[in-house]
Amino acid sequence: MRRPLRTSSTRDSLPSDRYRNAGEATVASRPRGLGVTGVYVCGVYLEHVAIVVDDYGPAIEFFVDLLGFELVGDSPAMTTDGRPKRWVVVRPPGAQTGILLARADGEHQVSAVGRQFAGRVGLFLRVADFEAVYQRMRARGVDFVSEPRTEPYGRVAVFLDIAGNRWDLLGST
Repeated sequence: MRRPLRTSSTRDSLPSDRYRNAGEATVASRPRGLGVTGVYVCGVYLEHVAIVVDDYGPAIEFFVDLLGFELVGDSPAMTTDGRPKRWVVVRPPGAQTGILLARADGEHQVSAVGRQFAGRVGLFLRVADFEAVYQRMRARGVDFVSEPRTEPYGRVAVFLDIAGNRWDLLGST
């Protein structure tokens, strides 16, 4: 379902307009990194990103056994309406940001599996030794949809995760 376009009547109530109307600086003129209200003083990082998957077991196997990620959390949890689920987090070794593996719940979520980024690359895995990691991933059966190539930002090859989402494997040239 597409969201409706904003009209002038809905635009009147946007937070950025509230600041503009109050005589404060526009978003474009604010210093970068301060957010809308300047609350980020220190210690800010992205803790998790979620990937919707069909089931926990195959997703854990893919990320841990094929990609070499660490399983940093797998515990029982509850949905917002009280049904059981699991809180499963994986992450690359040494990384701070984890990936929350969220099992699809309901038709809407099931339809999003593998399409979270509308067919575009949505996740980027940077590695120190591109060629070694690429060869290891291929040997373990990871599905690469492009051959490695060199771009201005480094070596890159596109692969699919267990759900079908596209990732860039990135390394230095």
